[in-house]
Amino acid sequence: MKEHHYQIGLEWTGNKGNGTKDYKSYSRNHSITVSGKYDEILGSSDPSFRGDRDRYNPEELFLSSLSSCHMLWFLHLCATNGINVRSYKDSATGVMEEATNGSGRFRSVTLYPSVIIDQSDKIDKALSLHEEASKMCFIANSCNFKINHTPKVTSE
Repeated sequence: MKEHHYQIGLEWTGNKGNGTKDYKSYSRNHSITVSGKYDEILGSSDPSFRGDRDRYNPEELFLSSLSSCHMLWFLHLCATNGINVRSYKDSATGVMEEATNGSGRFRSVTLYPSVIIDQSDKIDKALSLHEEASKMCFIANSCNFKINHTPKVTSE
């Protein structure tokens, strides 16, 4: 089996001078970098957990990873099946449940891809490729729950 290795850098930037003296004494802000990439991702926790609403939180990044992985596989499958995609947009949603001890997990994610293709006679095939993309997605295959999708495909 072929292996792929990934590495990121993460730096907490939220020390307000007292470290983590108590729950309210520090910011959840951090930056994520990848060697050779142009920009850093500015992260925090969800505002529900004292985070900065202007920064990306891990839950949004997780949902973005699922959505983009699905899209990339779908585009690949369309290309290999002779379907010319002109536009692809998604408004993915996810539900995370929080346990009484403060831990949590995602219980569901639904992708809502809206795709425009050239060929009206290939709409059904394009719709079926969403199921195949779901089976191929590396991120979805790493989850302990099924990723749902409700695609819409139209032609120009």
